Amino acid sequence: MREIQRQKISAKAKQFKESVIREMTRVAAQYGAVNLAQGFPDFPCPQELKQAAYEAIEADVNQYAITWGDRPFREAIANKVRWYLGLNINPETQITVTCGSTEAMAAVMLATIDPGDEVIVFEPYYENYGPDAILAGATPRYVTLHPPDWTFDQAQLRQAFNANTKAIIINTPHNPTGKVFTREELTLVAELCQKWDVLAFTDEIYEHILYDGTQHIALATLPGMEERTITINGLSKTYSVTGWRVGYILAKPELTGAIRKVHDFLTVGAPAPLQRAGVAAMQLPPSYYEELARLYHLKRDSILQILDRVGIPYFVPKGAYYVFADISKFGYKTDIEFTNYLIKEIGVAVVPGSSFFSQSEKGHSFIRFCFSKQPETLQAAGERLLKLQPNLKPTS
Repeated sequence: MREIQRQKISAKAKQFKESVIREMTRVAAQYGAVNLAQGFPDFPCPQELKQAAYEAIEADVNQYAITWGDRPFREAIANKVRWYLGLNINPETQITVTCGSTEAMAAVMLATIDPGDEVIVFEPYYENYGPDAILAGATPRYVTLHPPDWTFDQAQLRQAFNANTKAIIINTPHNPTGKVFTREELTLVAELCQKWDVLAFTDEIYEHILYDGTQHIALATLPGMEERTITINGLSKTYSVTGWRVGYILAKPELTGAIRKVHDFLTVGAPAPLQRAGVAAMQLPPSYYEELARLYHLKRDSILQILDRVGIPYFVPKGAYYVFADISKFGYKTDIEFTNYLIKEIGVAVVPGSSFFSQSEKGHSFIRFCFSKQPETLQAAGERLLKLQPNLKPTS
């Protein structure tokens, strides 16, 4: 009898690799490098959140919350969204709490995308979007963001929309470039979404981390967009709790119903006591966000001063907590080669730019620094990076 042999790995899983960003953290630990790669703060979260988490655990809030989110947390989210964005969200029918914004994007795609649907993605893009699209069976259509301001060509965006387009992903403030989409840019996106009956998935996880008077504009607040925008957010970045894995999705009831079904069978629910702590996060006063912006402004200036001393060209971020830098003058063949040199010889971990592009060669001239770190961490990285200067290679 002939033995049957089957492929053990799915075709989907073969189409993407593990996260380069998370891999850089592991490699940094291996070589004792200062980690300016993965986007997590190395300083404490607000005391109010810790206290609320302690109290929830002491009160034995240890079992499943309602699948789509603990009611007090959903109500707190709705209240915060109302004062910050001006949107009236029904916590009973329009909010889904997830295991981080990472699960949120996956759940949204699986709930709305059919195989063969096209999803427009601005490039460079946060690396999770590619695998999410593959898992949902989507065909990505990339629209280029052009340096130095990371603007897009309006004609290219218009051309990307067609009868097969199901959705567009907007990440603002943007990872990795620090771009903040302008009202003019978002108005064009809104016009095209309505013309082609397209959904918009917005990743707004860095909404409060802004610089130089830049304003965050939520796409859902533009005329005609509230019913077709699915807004993704979470506690991770604004409240310095990336390891808690508490995110949330805002959407109209019909979309929320589908998203909740997918979310239920992906993870059942986010951690119950940490959702109670999320209530405390949502109730922080406006002064918290003002201080957060001031804190990150200082950190941004610190890393930019370091890069100036070292001589690494960069693009000034308007939001989020990353600096996208241009390494072309250092003469290395690829960003991977340069990143490995930084980790092993200089002792600083960064993310290679190719992880943010659909074709790796487009990212060979870039690396990403994360500056959501304590002053001591940034100082240590700066001292090590100064060793780069004697190793400068001429461009061949």
